Amino acid sequence: MADNTVTLKAQLRTALGKGPARQARRAGQVPAVVYGHGAQPRHLLLEEHATRMALRSNENALVELEIEGEEPLLVLTKEVQRHPVRPGVQHVDFLLVNRNEQVEVEVPVTVVGDAAPGTMHMIEADHVVISASAVAIPEVIEVDVTGVQAGTVITVADLSLPEGVEAVADAGLGVVNVREDSRGSAPASAEAAQ
Repeated sequence: MADNTVTLKAQLRTALGKGPARQARRAGQVPAVVYGHGAQPRHLLLEEHATRMALRSNENALVELEIEGEEPLLVLTKEVQRHPVRPGVQHVDFLLVNRNEQVEVEVPVTVVGDAAPGTMHMIEADHVVISASAVAIPEVIEVDVTGVQAGTVITVADLSLPEGVEAVADAGLGVVNVREDSRGSAPASAEAAQ
């Protein structure tokens, strides 16, 4: 799997607290914190637009933070706080990682393919916890339901994961449930009742 690291420029944040954080947001910056590996938390400021674009489609984005005059930091996105109304990132928590380190993260599930005719699928677990190298975390876990018959539950054990990626979640956990499409049979049963 290719290294999908995103690079963001950062600067050290000297003034902490709500007031300076609000001022930074008004100036188009995002307060962020980096923690992990026993190091003291580091408080940073990132450019908001670049941060929003880098984190918009990947919940577990691997980011290289370039801080002027320092070695770049390799971090994994742990939490992104977004504004409830306006588009934009309000704050980001990053976890410091090494390139060869195994990490556990929740990865979203997406369904591909079409199940057997007359069926529908329901996602039972919208995220699955996996363990992977920090540089090989998949953006999504695809569950192929092509031709799957009604009454089938696809579990964690049934998932086809990329090489080097292991499921940490319980192997018996249902991820996708394929069942009969009751929407198609409702009108017929209503006619029979008359």
